[in-house]
Amino acid sequence: MQPVVRVSILRCPPDKFAEMRQMMNDLEAVLRPGIEAMRGLVAFYVGEDESTSSLSNVSLWTDLDAAKQLDTFRPMLDSAKPFLDKGGTFERPIMNYLPMWELKPVGKV
Repeated sequence: MQPVVRVSILRCPPDKFAEMRQMMNDLEAVLRPGIEAMRGLVAFYVGEDESTSSLSNVSLWTDLDAAKQLDTFRPMLDSAKPFLDKGGTFERPIMNYLPMWELKPVGKV
């Protein structure tokens, strides 16, 4: 099995970015327990880039089937509607990348 990097991007209207950033922060309490319990999770990052008015979820999974658990994770699916209602747009399809090569800091495992 190959690890998978999953990338989901939300584009925000610039005037709604701060509000949507807070909405995303508030979701942590709802999403964290279920995501942490999923088979194959290696790491999960939620990020923000105000210069592009975007928020992202980038996660690392042990395999594609593990990554695709998020496709049916009801709390995640339900969380999209408030963002859409405020003018946010999600890039679709969600990207699941198979690694081509990997870098690590020299001298570290």
